[in-house]
Amino acid sequence: MKPRIQLLIIDPQNDFCDLPETWRPFDPVGGARLAPALPVPGAHADMVRLAAFVREAGAQLDAITVTLDSHHRLDIAHPGFWQTAGGGVVTPFTTITAAQVRAGEFTPRDPLALPRTLAYLDELETRGRYTLMVWPVHCEIGAWGHGVHADVHAACAAWEDQGRGSVAKVLKGDNPWTEHYSAVMAEVPDPADPGTQLNRALVDALDRADLLLVAGEASSHCVRATTEHVVDNLPGGRPERVVLLTDCMSPVAGFESQHEAFLAGMRAKGVRTASSTEAAGLIERQTDRLQPLKP
Repeated sequence: MKPRIQLLIIDPQNDFCDLPETWRPFDPVGGARLAPALPVPGAHADMVRLAAFVREAGAQLDAITVTLDSHHRLDIAHPGFWQTAGGGVVTPFTTITAAQVRAGEFTPRDPLALPRTLAYLDELETRGRYTLMVWPVHCEIGAWGHGVHADVHAACAAWEDQGRGSVAKVLKGDNPWTEHYSAVMAEVPDPADPGTQLNRALVDALDRADLLLVAGEASSHCVRATTEHVVDNLPGGRPERVVLLTDCMSPVAGFESQHEAFLAGMRAKGVRTASSTEAAGLIERQTDRLQPLKP
């Protein structure tokens, strides 16, 4: 029996791609070219390779899932939510802890938000996965930056037009009270918002794969968080069926060590790594028994 092969593409969005100028359209309002809000070095080349992979191996892909980081402008991880002790602007890439908020170093601009904010930070820090990072406003719902990289979008559209199926789209991050790196669940799930809790439908769909290929941006954050949650929650287990396409993902600048730790941690759990070329070769062989790949 032919193995069922799925491709999971995590956040292949304009705001995360270091797009060349010719790939960036003009803003009809301001007149300047639109620019990615949080470009990951190497992401554009990653996405071009990924699009080529989809075109080459698409006939063998049984399902494609694309996750989309989807935020409101006012969000606990965006600058507009916060102010400094003197009422000043909090710049992107500032980390904020519960202790700093209690000391008055940073506070929500809306004073009524303080209790909920502290409760969130306390729980986030207890979980120990991340410290709150204030990011540039990115992947704002409806904006150009929220859209999918043009080459990946075209490759996925061609796959659909060939009658392969419909590309599943999974949105994450529209709850402004919690960070949502992972497509499987938020960093601190909101009991009142099912969209922040374990996405059982997504996990069950991915669990049908005999071979699950993973690509996207950024390997230090959303790819890492999603893959970790997928591996930990697949009902059927067998992490060795998950393959990270390492030439189709890159880390946020300054977070290279987190990228390396992610790959090492996944390999330790049995997840495999491969280039897109190696993965295409693996698929082409179409063996009933998945062949081992070099880490």
